[in-house]
Amino acid sequence: MIRGLYTSAWSMLANDRKMDVITNNLANVNTAGYKKDTVVFESFPDLLTKRINDTKNSSNIGSMELSSDVGEIFTYFTQGQLNQTNNMLDLAIDDNGGANTSSPAFFTVGVVDPSDNSNLKEYYTKDGSFVLNSDNQLVTKDGNYVLGQSGPITLEPGQFSIDDMGNIVQDGAVVDTLRITQFSDPAMLRKFGDNMLENTGSETSDFTGSVLQGFSEGSNVNVISEMVDMITVMRAYEANQKVLQSHDSLLEKAVNEVGVVR
Repeated sequence: MIRGLYTSAWSMLANDRKMDVITNNLANVNTAGYKKDTVVFESFPDLLTKRINDTKNSSNIGSMELSSDVGEIFTYFTQGQLNQTNNMLDLAIDDNGGANTSSPAFFTVGVVDPSDNSNLKEYYTKDGSFVLNSDNQLVTKDGNYVLGQSGPITLEPGQFSIDDMGNIVQDGAVVDTLRITQFSDPAMLRKFGDNMLENTGSETSDFTGSVLQGFSEGSNVNVISEMVDMITVMRAYEANQKVLQSHDSLLEKAVNEVGVVR
């Protein structure tokens, strides 16, 4: 009976965590370049049950399982819809028509290291809705530097163009080339914040996609699918809640009524 309380309560916690992930996906449905997350459940390992305080026999008496838990938060790197904006500061990466999800490519962003203002730490993003700062440098909406092969990209006032390989052309000359980073193992990427990712060990590969100027990649969140998952999680949570209430009622009867001498 006590085991049932733990099983139901832990399942409620796991479903609550999944609901948080679904809510975050829905909140970012209009965030450019956002990649949806999903919860992967895993079973608790079997617990070997032993006899205790039994001097005659200390053998095992069986095993038991205690429901499931959140194993990991998995990110889908499928390509979102490419929307034409005709804004020269909006860029998108076309991963071979969205077919290349096993080794996606990202814009490389430099974030100032708080411990050393002269050092930039590299992060990666699919959000190519860039702007120009007061120094005419290409930056993200949060003010982080968009990196080229020579570091932060500084432009001259006026029009510029970017070809499909990321070469930035201004006044007929190549100013710099976008630093596009393609990863061979996207499972090693972790969300950092501000719609950016950090690499925790994936090797890089040659860029095989193309850069599109005047386009923005939307999120890959499917609203209908997320709403269906939300309803499923709510029903699972309610079912475990009712089981927990039943166990609580049985325990109350066991404590207050069983063994009462009348």
